[in-house]
Amino acid sequence: MNCHKAPSKAPRYLRKMTPSQIILHCCSRQQEASSIHGEKLAHQLQDFILTAVQAGFPAYQLDRYLKILVQDLNKHVAISDEFLNDAPSTAKGAPQYTRKVSRIITPGTLIDEHFMDPWENNYLLSIHVDPEVLVKEKAVTESPGSSSVSSVLNLPRTEVGLAWIDLSSGDFLTQSTDIASLPSAVARIKPREIVLDSIFQEAGYSRMVSILQEDGHVITFQEQSEKPLTVTDWVPMLEDVVDDFDTSKFSPSEIAAGGPLLHYVKYQLLGSRTRLQAPVRHQADEHMSIDKNSLRALEIRSTIRDGAYEGSLLHSLKKTVTKSGTRLLTQRLYLVEEMIQYPQLRQDVVALLGRTFDSLRLVTKFTYGRGDADDLMELSKTIATTSDIIGILRGHAGSRKAVPDATNEPSQTQRKQCIAALERRFSLEQPLQLAQRIHDAIDEDGLSEYHRLENEEASEMSELAQDVLGREAGEEDLKAIPKRIQPKPHVIAASFKSATDGREDIYIMKRDASPTLKRLHGTLDSFAEAKNTLEESLRQKMGTDTLALKWTPNLAHIAHVRGKDSSRAAEHYPKSLSSSKSTRSFQVPEWTQLGAQIDETRFRIRSEEQRVLGQLREGVVRNLVKLRRNATVLDELDVACAFAMLAIEKNFVRPMLSSEASHNIVGGRHPVVEAGLNDQGRQFAPNDCLLGEQERIWLITGPNMAGKSTYLRQNALISILAQTGSFVPAEYAEVGLVDKIFSRVGSADNLYLDQSTFMVEMLETAQILKEATPRSFVIMDEVGRGTTPEDGIAVSYACLHHLYHVNQCRTLFATHFHALTDMTKSFKKLGCYCNDVLEEPDGKFSYVHRLRKGVNRESHALKVARVAGESLDRQCQAF
Repeated sequence: MNCHKAPSKAPRYLRKMTPSQIILHCCSRQQEASSIHGEKLAHQLQDFILTAVQAGFPAYQLDRYLKILVQDLNKHVAISDEFLNDAPSTAKGAPQYTRKVSRIITPGTLIDEHFMDPWENNYLLSIHVDPEVLVKEKAVTESPGSSSVSSVLNLPRTEVGLAWIDLSSGDFLTQSTDIASLPSAVARIKPREIVLDSIFQEAGYSRMVSILQEDGHVITFQEQSEKPLTVTDWVPMLEDVVDDFDTSKFSPSEIAAGGPLLHYVKYQLLGSRTRLQAPVRHQADEHMSIDKNSLRALEIRSTIRDGAYEGSLLHSLKKTVTKSGTRLLTQRLYLVEEMIQYPQLRQDVVALLGRTFDSLRLVTKFTYGRGDADDLMELSKTIATTSDIIGILRGHAGSRKAVPDATNEPSQTQRKQCIAALERRFSLEQPLQLAQRIHDAIDEDGLSEYHRLENEEASEMSELAQDVLGREAGEEDLKAIPKRIQPKPHVIAASFKSATDGREDIYIMKRDASPTLKRLHGTLDSFAEAKNTLEESLRQKMGTDTLALKWTPNLAHIAHVRGKDSSRAAEHYPKSLSSSKSTRSFQVPEWTQLGAQIDETRFRIRSEEQRVLGQLREGVVRNLVKLRRNATVLDELDVACAFAMLAIEKNFVRPMLSSEASHNIVGGRHPVVEAGLNDQGRQFAPNDCLLGEQERIWLITGPNMAGKSTYLRQNALISILAQTGSFVPAEYAEVGLVDKIFSRVGSADNLYLDQSTFMVEMLETAQILKEATPRSFVIMDEVGRGTTPEDGIAVSYACLHHLYHVNQCRTLFATHFHALTDMTKSFKKLGCYCNDVLEEPDGKFSYVHRLRKGVNRESHALKVARVAGESLDRQCQAF
């Protein structure tokens, strides 16, 4: 594989490139990559063939390398295509082709790339901080003994604006926070790319950048535009109909973050029209806040040990059947709780939801002019299925049949009101008309056949790639490739093809999709009959049985005969175009003329199909708002049904939510640990937790490995599940609303910021003590264990004293510092609980996971050592 030299005059975008940017030049069947660090790039991609600062790969592998470049290496990739110049320009000396950048792809601006994760949002986030705060940060971070995290924690609570979008679904959201809460807010959003003002690159402001980079976020710096976008400038980039867009509800910092975000999108999309949904403002007081340490410690998205999805809370809860519904579940949103009381309704709705497609991302593709016939068919089926779901809901609302084993079943009137409210959120009249037009226009059989041929060609190209990429491919290597897997010079080209064979006679539109198509197909049919008549006439005229009228890319329309018929044909048509020992090809004027008419008709059919396809695309865009809203309701239904399935399969109960600062759980269980034990044929030991007016803090002691950490986490997870609209793993649950959840469980050092394990623990603890309110829920596990026992006890007592007297929040505090139980006897609303070890006469022992009131002053660490291994046990006994 050879790469061409870099052009002497680079395109404008290439001249402004940074080390993180790459430009791909489309050169016939090959993509060339230009980068400031070409050698490093070629080494990373391995398959690239290096020439100077350029490297290349076959064009059909573009998706593969875009994934490596954009998703894995976090590069910005500009795709430069060749555009044919018009004849007058070429006559004046202009080159035949002009290079133009047609698309710029960054980690946060993916739209419909095949390597996108369909189960997660692909957010692009913009952060705005007032310049005065940056000056304060600079002063604080330059003070002696300051660290990056502590510096941020000590800053005043100045507002920070956040704005983020998902171009693939059109989601647009904003939020205000403060610098201390910024890392947690960003962790909850989980952006693929963050856009920051270029001022953050200055040395004095690098601390905040370090905090963001600590979590591996991809950061792009951009200069502020000369004329910042105001909130009114957002409107042209939103849906055509934005009835409820109230500009006054956004804070100045959110507007300041939204402007650069949309400016960045306009630059990366090269002026393509965006149709984002109306921005939604997230308000902190309307949602439970989970800080980034708790997200990690509670293993909500991934496990602590290896960062895997399997074993996380989301993995345990995922019963959704749609991709967009799973994304909604990931955002921990909720819908009408009444829906999960009806198993039969849930099963019917889930069965239909399984037939829908990712319509949020589908309709957004059409706003960028990217939707194809397959997308239209998927959208049409989704609209039809939505109508079926509404029919199921209506039927359920009118049903008088009682629900078996249902408690507190709503009346029939309540059911009707609930279903009617849900139905009003759908808008189906015009989308159904669109779906019918799509169904009447697109030929599914033709589309399937078209893809079958595409797959055959892709398979051949894949074989070719394996053969070529297995060696250093050059011209001689390509010539040596077996003929059967040579790339075709044209998508339809083969040795000889009948004039009615191949992909040229596969149409994706039905014959009657438009009056013009119906007329053209009629004309083509008459030409096909004329071709058959001509072919039979020639056979009779020349006395040949093997004569066939064909088309080849080199000889165009020809007559072809085999064997003895060759000499007979030569008597009538002596001029031969090609011949061999057993075949002969020649030109027949009548067939040449008829073939040209057939080609012209096919071309006109293709053009008319594209016109009809364009009309259907416009229909999707005209119904954009309705389709997106319908998709949102479907996602919410999917999540509600997933919660229903979870409740039925895992015996969850409906929690009672209250405004009291209480947490009364009977028989609570950890949903993930319980599932793991069930897979092993073991039972989970449930536990109660009664926090509230009588006892606000539980101080928990007991042996290692007895389940204290699991108990802490399960109660935090129960609060989260209850407030997302899910049932919870318990026999009974009454949960007071929580504004913030904090978790100080487990630690590791932070080499990136030069912080020891104990320092990380103290910083996290300090944040909890500063942020927690009386409505918060705090779990703390073995605080102070990373230092001497005396210092550890002092730190732990200080935490308990602050939580009890200052924060006054619900707290579960596990410790091996048994002296704390004596030191806190004066804390009237603090209860001591523990679990135990049951020892057998033969020396064997087992853990008692059920909590009891009291104190266990034995940690039984040596027993854990015995379980860990005989060698370690002998060493401990010898000591």
